[in-house]
Amino acid sequence: MNITADRQPTLPPVVKQYYTFAEPPAEQVLESGARLGPITLAYETYGALNTAKDNAILVAHAFSGDSHAAGNYPTDAEGEKPGWWDFMIGPGRGIDTNKYFVVCPNILGSCMGSTGPSSLNPATGSPYGLDFPMMTIGDIVTTQKMLIDHLGIQRLHGVIGGSVGGMQVLQWCVGYPEMVRSGVAIASTMRHSALAIAFNEIARQSIMADPNWKKGKYYGGNKPDMGLAVARMVGHVTYLSDEAMRRKFGRKLQNKETFSFGFDGDFQIESYLRHQGSKFVNRFDANSVLYITKASDYFDVVEPMGKIEDRDGKNHEITKYLVVSYTSDWLYPTYQAKELVKTLKRSGQDVSFCEIEADCGHDAFLIPDQRLTTLIRGFFDGLA
Repeated sequence: MNITADRQPTLPPVVKQYYTFAEPPAEQVLESGARLGPITLAYETYGALNTAKDNAILVAHAFSGDSHAAGNYPTDAEGEKPGWWDFMIGPGRGIDTNKYFVVCPNILGSCMGSTGPSSLNPATGSPYGLDFPMMTIGDIVTTQKMLIDHLGIQRLHGVIGGSVGGMQVLQWCVGYPEMVRSGVAIASTMRHSALAIAFNEIARQSIMADPNWKKGKYYGGNKPDMGLAVARMVGHVTYLSDEAMRRKFGRKLQNKETFSFGFDGDFQIESYLRHQGSKFVNRFDANSVLYITKASDYFDVVEPMGKIEDRDGKNHEITKYLVVSYTSDWLYPTYQAKELVKTLKRSGQDVSFCEIEADCGHDAFLIPDQRLTTLIRGFFDGLA
């Protein structure tokens, strides 16, 4: 008998935690050669780490996500929205917290508790802005490894993530294969296509064209809300599918019976995108969008994924992979997932692949789906 997520036992109240490291003069050296420190990562944990410390799963969030992957905070009002993957993480769920210790860190460069361009630069006492050094997905994963080391975990039972989170999964497998027992990449890619880079550049240009952006020095004044809202609208379109928009909106008008014959939001889809844009400016930082999109554009593990080997030269247990794609995802379409699978197989890796039929587009992995839940539960629980 299937038990829906909302009828399953829930997590106890969760608490956001912080880890600070790379204190000067021992700053972290980024791939660009720049030095950054101190660095703070916000993170949350669910479940308990066992005595052997071998039951940990790292959950990597997508582009605009955060460390709040599941559960509710003690201070949440009744009905407060839980974490972004609450249907997947918890007692008896796909990632069962009765079995696994789950860690979800907020990525470097974000504005949701971790060090990023909106953080105070200790050298000036003001927000970094564009003085924040350019970072990569590799730099993001390096900071996550520092957190995992801090928690005393030598090997992860698994690393899992969707979209940009999936990029982090692949980077973990490339950079620290000896630490990863399994990797699950969902709706992701080994590198951005020209199409994905193009949409990210439109988003960045919309922010930088806003007169309030002021070359990133808008903190303490008017923010580039219009540019950021447009950037979010552009991104949101790529997360949906033609079928999903047709089914939900079609050409239906918004609270009217005829056209305005002007530039009001006549259609429901226009109103929806404007709403998504306005919501985003209240919770995210424009400069973080610039840095995270650029990091994802730089990401390219096609060559290293084809020759994964243990960095210390020792014979470790081989990493097992699960690659998941969606039929209606046109941002990271199935052909890119299949390229990843072929690359892993050519290098002798143990990889499973599943394409899930869904008409809701790239964001399908964020929507409750028993098929994905069952797939992930079976994969993690079935590791020999």
